[in-house]
Amino acid sequence: MIKFPLRIALLLTVFLTSGFAFAQDFQGKAYYMSKTTMDMDGIGGPDASPERKKQIAERMKSFLEKEYILTFNREASIYKEEEVLEASTGGRGGFGGFASSFTGGPKYKNVKSKELLQDQEFFGKQFLIKDELADLKWTMSGESKQIGNYTVFKATAVKQLTGFDFSSFRPGGRGGDTEKEKEEEETKEPKTVNVVAWYTMQIPVNQGPDDYWGLPGLILEVSAGNTTILCTKVVMNPKDKDKIDKPDKGEVVTQQEYTEITTKKMQELRESRGRGGRGGRGGRRN
Repeated sequence: MIKFPLRIALLLTVFLTSGFAFAQDFQGKAYYMSKTTMDMDGIGGPDASPERKKQIAERMKSFLEKEYILTFNREASIYKEEEVLEASTGGRGGFGGFASSFTGGPKYKNVKSKELLQDQEFFGKQFLIKDELADLKWTMSGESKQIGNYTVFKATAVKQLTGFDFSSFRPGGRGGDTEKEKEEEETKEPKTVNVVAWYTMQIPVNQGPDDYWGLPGLILEVSAGNTTILCTKVVMNPKDKDKIDKPDKGEVVTQQEYTEITTKKMQELRESRGRGGRGGRGGRRN
């Protein structure tokens, strides 16, 4: 057994204690901009005027382009949309009300306990998605570039998609292909998407935006399918620190259960949209 002089032992104790306190007190904030592209060719239906299509596209922009803040320490993080004052679009009906049903609340990740919690409101009902944080098998390429003042390195992975595919639902369409859409949905293989991430070892935490994590540095950029999330600013050890609290409101469901709930609701909307389209055309014939 190795014995240290009392003074050295005291110094080691102070050093280790202060190091532990620093680890507990360490915090950072990363600001992200998320943008999703969507095929607009058939939006609004074949009879929609250019003006109508433009109106729908503008309403969709606020849903497809968002800003988020990731507050993180060495173990846990909370990812939430930055609050903005939205301009009035004539109420919450139409696409605005539809899109708001997919707006998630804070998402909590703990990379030590592998815990994932998502606060989610869907058509007026509050859910708490509670699941295990999924591992991604990252492949390092060694390729690097600069994002602001940070050197970032490339990593790729294949991710299985969970949740309802919003891009497959076209607001404002006729709904004439409802049966065809249902058949395609039932015969689809589990969807996967190629993920490209860029992380920096200058911030050595395995955190990232949304549910991305598991790299030896903070993820500053990630592209998956038609969505890109880019970090615009990082603040390390801010003077005013935020609590990284777990969301705790809503009916507790797993991700799979929540996907089943949303998918069923979307199928009902498709069928309702199809009946409305057929009824509308029939009405014009009389």
